[in-house]
Amino acid sequence: MELPDKKQLQNSYMRYADVRLATAKGIEVCLEDILSFLSPRPTVKGRIKDFDSYYKKYIKLLKQNPETMKAPLITDIIGIRVVCPFMVNLGEVQEIVDKHFTVIDTERKGSNYSYKEFGYESIHLLINIPRDIIEKYSYSGCDVAEIQIRTILQDAWAEVEHELVYKAEFTPFDMNMKRKLAAINASLSLADTIFQEIRDYQQQLHAESSKRREDFFDKLEENVDTFLFSDVELASETKAYTVWEQSKSNATIDDLLLNALYAHNRKDFDTAIKQYTQILSMNPQNNIISIIYSHRGMANFAQSCYEDAVTDFNKALEYDGKAYKAAYYRGLVKLVQRKWIEAVDDFTLSLAVNPYQPFCLYRRGHASYHNGDKIQALSDCEAALLLMPEFEDAMKFKKFILNRMTFV
Repeated sequence: MELPDKKQLQNSYMRYADVRLATAKGIEVCLEDILSFLSPRPTVKGRIKDFDSYYKKYIKLLKQNPETMKAPLITDIIGIRVVCPFMVNLGEVQEIVDKHFTVIDTERKGSNYSYKEFGYESIHLLINIPRDIIEKYSYSGCDVAEIQIRTILQDAWAEVEHELVYKAEFTPFDMNMKRKLAAINASLSLADTIFQEIRDYQQQLHAESSKRREDFFDKLEENVDTFLFSDVELASETKAYTVWEQSKSNATIDDLLLNALYAHNRKDFDTAIKQYTQILSMNPQNNIISIIYSHRGMANFAQSCYEDAVTDFNKALEYDGKAYKAAYYRGLVKLVQRKWIEAVDDFTLSLAVNPYQPFCLYRRGHASYHNGDKIQALSDCEAALLLMPEFEDAMKFKKFILNRMTFV
């Protein structure tokens, strides 16, 4: 096997350095654009292989195929790394890349490791460099680029492994160190799995909480908005969310809460209230007590047990004086009870903690209107629209007020 002239190879390689940097940046910008709608948004980082790394890989491939007369094909001279917060994001990103680029090869690094082995996991996609990028920056001496898709922890492991194993030419005789590295890799893989499970649980909880709020506001509209308006149609304050199937497991506070929300959203309010009450009997922290009282208050409201609902919202504020949502919900109950002054006071209390609540301003406007204060009602409507210009219900309510105001 005849080794290449290193200096000549370097001169040839460096001739394209600037174009390759520009090409990597062009692909990076394109990826950032097509992934921008994802939440959380992944991080995109482009790079080109430096000559020393290129030469090392070049020689390694030559040794593996000493009979070949051609220069070895190195496909990751231009590389883009997409780093995602959670494991579920990896498939989302891969699907988007498949749609927007010509993918000529897909490799799942680490998928063939046994439980005794270590090594980073990563999705590697080999793409043709898009024609528009070549035309914009000129030909870079490369027809392909590599896109690597990893989680944050997979990326961290890859960086460390590259320094400790690849660059150091780590040998298979260093068994003690191999065991340590395998243990670290296993811990990071487990952490990725746990992070994803927590994320899934949060999304379940959010979906159930959102559905519960939707039902709450539906009942509010039935009791308040139809009373106020006869010729104006108002939309609901929240939209429908996916309802997850109930999952029963160990009776932790989190599990009891999720089960209570499932029951709440099935309109099995008696079961939901029992679950909320059971959580309260477990003596959780004050901020958790406040949240559970708010949930139970909404369940009581759904059963038209308005005084019980008010009592629960009172308790929520007793355990957390800054529980502005509890004050808001209590104000909504007061609206249904047509206690306009008390409703105004509750909405004002909620806004004192968090003034950036267009719905709270909107509802305070309702209470003020019923209390005969059209000026305050109009002011609250306009404030809500400043925070949320597309708030159609507030626009309609503002028009409603103006049509009923008389000016001297």
